[in-house]
Amino acid sequence: MLELVDLDKKISKPAYRQVFPQMEIDLGHCQRAARTAGVPVLIVFEGWDAAGKGTLINRLTQALDPRGFKVHPISAPTEAEQLHPWMWRFWQALPAAGNFAIFDRSWYGRVLFERVEGLASKRAWKRAYEEIQEFERQLADDGVVIVKFWLHIGRNEQRRRFKRLKQNPATAWKVGRDEWKRHRKYDKWLEAVEEMLLRTQTAYAPWTVVEATQGRYARLKVFKTVIQAVESELKRRASQPAARPQPMPEPDDSPILQQTILDRVDLSLSLDRETYQRELKKLQQRLFRLEHELYVARLPAAIIYQGWDAAGKGGNIKRLTRGLDPRGYEVVPVGAPTDQEKARHYLWRFWQDVPKAGHITIFDRSWYGRVLVERVEGFCTEEEWKRAYREINEFERQLADFGTVIVKFWLQISQEEQLRRFEARKQTPWKQWKITEEDWRNRQKWNQYEVSVVDMLQRTSTSYAPWTVLEADCKLYARVKALRTVVEALENGLKK
Repeated sequence: MLELVDLDKKISKPAYRQVFPQMEIDLGHCQRAARTAGVPVLIVFEGWDAAGKGTLINRLTQALDPRGFKVHPISAPTEAEQLHPWMWRFWQALPAAGNFAIFDRSWYGRVLFERVEGLASKRAWKRAYEEIQEFERQLADDGVVIVKFWLHIGRNEQRRRFKRLKQNPATAWKVGRDEWKRHRKYDKWLEAVEEMLLRTQTAYAPWTVVEATQGRYARLKVFKTVIQAVESELKRRASQPAARPQPMPEPDDSPILQQTILDRVDLSLSLDRETYQRELKKLQQRLFRLEHELYVARLPAAIIYQGWDAAGKGGNIKRLTRGLDPRGYEVVPVGAPTDQEKARHYLWRFWQDVPKAGHITIFDRSWYGRVLVERVEGFCTEEEWKRAYREINEFERQLADFGTVIVKFWLQISQEEQLRRFEARKQTPWKQWKITEEDWRNRQKWNQYEVSVVDMLQRTSTSYAPWTVLEADCKLYARVKALRTVVEALENGLKK
């Protein structure tokens, strides 16, 4: 591919001065229009050493309102970043709706620098291609404009630039032993670059190869590409008004829908108090030991609780954490998203809380809200919740590939038991805060939620992140089963 690039492309100073000032004005207009329309823009600069990334980014940002962009210079991951899945730090940097995020190098470091320099295993950098495509597709589906530049110069041009930089005391620091080492491996790098461009060239996140021998030509091409990409998305949104979310209708009362995976759950299962206390103590002691073994092995764990209102999630989590050292776990209660969270991809807020290596994160509700409450109540469109199944599976697989032990619980109770618990909460003064009008309203949509739960269980139970249904009419039974499931999952994770 790159051998066909004409690196002699140039533009004269008079021609440049005739068009570039207007491009700067147009880019500023695009930024304001994107902010008004709530369009996030993500710009990636990759390229050869000394190809001019810094100069181009500097010139690009001069045309932008500094209140609406952030530049992210990407270097080797910090110790904290190494304790998380490798895409974690890039999720942290996503722009809010209407903002620009500019990356000086990016997630492509895994398939370039880490690959060529032998810092990532072959399995890791090959797997990274899939994760990159998933990441960019998820963002594009959410309306993010993605512009990717590869700044291309030839081997001889790179050598000339290195020598020129070394001759200037102010820039000599930019060229050291590592840069010359990479220059000597130009052909090996070229092979990796070619594969990267080929495997990650998509309609939703295309690469633009910039002939960067002449600065004036490179600036014009970069500005023009960004302007066209933003304008294209603005026109698309104007011509295709966003679909309006609709609450889920009452499901058909057909025989097929009456028999589901939830109907096979035996809610008569129970445990007497004496057996419960004995088993609980034994499991909590094992959990305490396992937590410290996880830390030593640098193995993360994510435990997800979903269930009907009043199914006992809080009590279950409390018994689980009583067996843990509080320094090694965190409980994340998930409620309605904030304005800041709504301004980004819905998975963004959950990436903030994924467990780091050696720690446990317990989610009281989770990313499954998109295919449950958001689907039922009409807080997202049908297209959004339908593609969420794939996105969730991809998200969890990335966690699992990092070594995360994933345990997912659905707490199942009968309608009769839920009503009994609602009434008990209403009549008990110190429990009245637990029951709200929203709980009663959700109960009226039991059938809609049941269909959504069945779809969720069937479409997101995977080998790396299976669901465990807890028979929760008896809270004692559900608690012991949950702890036993966690213990077994952690032990299996430590054996791998």
